[in-house]
Amino acid sequence: MSTLYIRLPSKTAADSLQPGMPLYCQYAVASSGGAVEREGMAALSELAEPVSKVQRVVLLLAASDVTLLRVKVPPLPAAKLKAALPNLVEDELMSDPAECVLAAGAAHDDMRTIGVVHRAWLELLSNSLLALGARRISALPSQLCLPAPADGVHACVVEQGEDVEVALRLGEQEGIGLAILPEQPESAASEAIQSLAVIVPQSPITLYVPQARMRDYQEALHLAPVQQERIKLSVDHWARWIAGAERAQPDLMTGLPMAAGSTLNWRPWRWPLALAASLLVVNALGMNIEWLRAKREADVLRAGIIQTYKAVYPKDTVIVDPLAQLRQKLAAAQRESGQLAPDDFIALSAALGEGLGNAVQGASPVASLEYREHSLRMKLKQGSTVPMEALRTALAARNLSIAQAEGGVWQIRSAK
Repeated sequence: MSTLYIRLPSKTAADSLQPGMPLYCQYAVASSGGAVEREGMAALSELAEPVSKVQRVVLLLAASDVTLLRVKVPPLPAAKLKAALPNLVEDELMSDPAECVLAAGAAHDDMRTIGVVHRAWLELLSNSLLALGARRISALPSQLCLPAPADGVHACVVEQGEDVEVALRLGEQEGIGLAILPEQPESAASEAIQSLAVIVPQSPITLYVPQARMRDYQEALHLAPVQQERIKLSVDHWARWIAGAERAQPDLMTGLPMAAGSTLNWRPWRWPLALAASLLVVNALGMNIEWLRAKREADVLRAGIIQTYKAVYPKDTVIVDPLAQLRQKLAAAQRESGQLAPDDFIALSAALGEGLGNAVQGASPVASLEYREHSLRMKLKQGSTVPMEALRTALAARNLSIAQAEGGVWQIRSAK
């Protein structure tokens, strides 16, 4: 899964742009292992193609745009901590907390690093990236993406046009941003080194500068021999920022409701979902076609039965269920001709008597017989036993079935 890293200019530089002018920023696309696949500089509005292809977009906010506060915070659940942050940092902010996005990092020695950024600026960036197709967005303070200093300070010069900024990481959880306003573009290097010497008067400094500007910073450092011993120059590159961003916190985007975008990437599932939808449509269509065919066959069969019934009984005008009515007519005709129906009382009792005679020797074990709903209900005498398997076999030979009902009663029915 690739990740797009965007290093933004400061909000002050963006505000100085004329209406309609694009906001240019440095970017890099890295693989899941951190290898840089592509890098360059482009307007934010021109990054639709890489934004739509990557799994995550990481914004490296200008250090001067993010204020980092070290605050002692009581142990609270995440939701309550988010609600309490404005009250915890209100006294340390010069602006209204409602105009800022607040996000807390992990706890260290009962202290938390609180990141503060202007809400309107972060919302503008978030909405722009979501409009370009971003699925998941993170926003990190760039000063905390620098290497954690072990015995000094790490700083980086970020130059984007006339916007020059120095990001400093002073400690594990501390960092600041310094905007440089050079009188002339060629004096930016010397002014950046002078500002660093003032802010960090004693500690060793590792300063990362752009490759194209390395000679200028070497010359500026040569003109300040006092600082040569404690300021070490190194070329800035994306691999260092990417490695630092993997460990940096807090994520300022967590302070915006629903701003980080969906964490589920639907793009890889487009074709499987389309195939599943197609299969459902084909199956539903096939089932409906089969149902219509069966319904037509049933209609033709019913029409044939009704036609046959009318031909046999032309005087009947009300035909609800021709098959049931035909069975009733046949049973009535059999009774009128003296034939017994298989479920008549006489037929059932006669067949039961023959079956008991073959299965039971001696006196009859039957206590009572009751004819109800075309079935014969038999109750045995108390203490008498009947070999039911033998009786069931004898009754089956006469097309009868026997089953036990409630209250110790046996029910005999015609199997026809």
